[in-house]
Amino acid sequence: MANTLKFGAGQWATKEGSTLAYNDENGNYKPLPFDFTRASNATVVNKAGLIETVGNAIPRIDFLGNTQGALKLEPQRTNKATYSEDFSQSFWTKSNANVVSGFASPDGNNNAYKLVEDATNSSHFIRSGFIGTTDGGSIIPSIFVKSAERSQVVLQEDAYTGQFMTVDLIAETISTNGQNANLTKLANGWFRIDFKSLGKPSTRWKISPSVNLSSTYQGDGTSGIYIFGFQLEDNVSYATSYIPTSGSTVTRLADECNSAGNSEVFNDSEGVLYAEISALADDGTSRDISLSDGTSSNYVRISLSNAVGFIEYNVVVGTTQASGIFSVTQKDYNKIAVKYKENDFALWINGVKADSDTSGVTFSASTLDVLNFNRGSGLNPFYGNCKEVRVYNTALTDQELQALTTI
Repeated sequence: MANTLKFGAGQWATKEGSTLAYNDENGNYKPLPFDFTRASNATVVNKAGLIETVGNAIPRIDFLGNTQGALKLEPQRTNKATYSEDFSQSFWTKSNANVVSGFASPDGNNNAYKLVEDATNSSHFIRSGFIGTTDGGSIIPSIFVKSAERSQVVLQEDAYTGQFMTVDLIAETISTNGQNANLTKLANGWFRIDFKSLGKPSTRWKISPSVNLSSTYQGDGTSGIYIFGFQLEDNVSYATSYIPTSGSTVTRLADECNSAGNSEVFNDSEGVLYAEISALADDGTSRDISLSDGTSSNYVRISLSNAVGFIEYNVVVGTTQASGIFSVTQKDYNKIAVKYKENDFALWINGVKADSDTSGVTFSASTLDVLNFNRGSGLNPFYGNCKEVRVYNTALTDQELQALTTI
């Protein structure tokens, strides 16, 4: 079997405007880079577990919970909180509490704050100014937090809805009246917390230390929690990577990664498209990886489906030759392989043959010439994490496909 295109699997090479896929058959190395665009800075978790900022058009390899790394591709998002890190600003009001600067943060600098309670029997908190949001939409607040003397924290909307999440950072548990609450563990004791709340014309956000899951308690004047990096994303269904702000809103533009390979690399008559991928969220949108002619008329596609909790595959040669939709946990990493050969199509997921089809044709000569993180014509851009992509120019056996996709 000939593995004619490799990408990822812990072997990453990135530079401005590209990330490297390659062919190394017979020891002859041939670069087959993806074109990459993103017209803004962005952040990623590096090998040390720290948040790192990368420049315009630099692909992001994310190591959050993953020692091999994964290409992270995200849609455009804006942090609407104008001071995400400087909690001393008047944008942040303090009640029965104060903030102290100079503590090690998730980005490795001494720019985190400690939120310190006073010695009253009351609610101790810091609260944002009003932030304009979409009335009736869903919004995602998030913040990085770390235990100090207090190990529980409340993140709460404090103007209209009152929706909240309470987190115990020692037990790593969540209680909430919002939706889709998440507790993400980073290096050095830091966590990121987020949940989905209901948008109003404007909202404001309160962060409170908590004792016995209550933000009202007898303070001692010295205890508190560490805080860093507040973010509010508007009219969205899930949180994305951190976007720093320092006096105004900031927008991170979308990642685009396309155009690897050529017609000499891909076999039109038979082959396998393989990917190990995870979703940013199971959000009801289609997110595709495809081997195609650059159009939506001829392609082999793996898709995180717009049907929640499923993946899809398609082989389209003018019309659909093989297709199916199958249940997975989209936010988990899944190993997926699509085999195409005349009258011999199959889908394998995590070591199991999920589908086969024994009727259909494949492509005419020199049709397949590009590998894209979309359907092939710009439709359904892939937003998620990709550990690996491979293309084989032969239709692998069931034994080979089982081994390739076994977790």
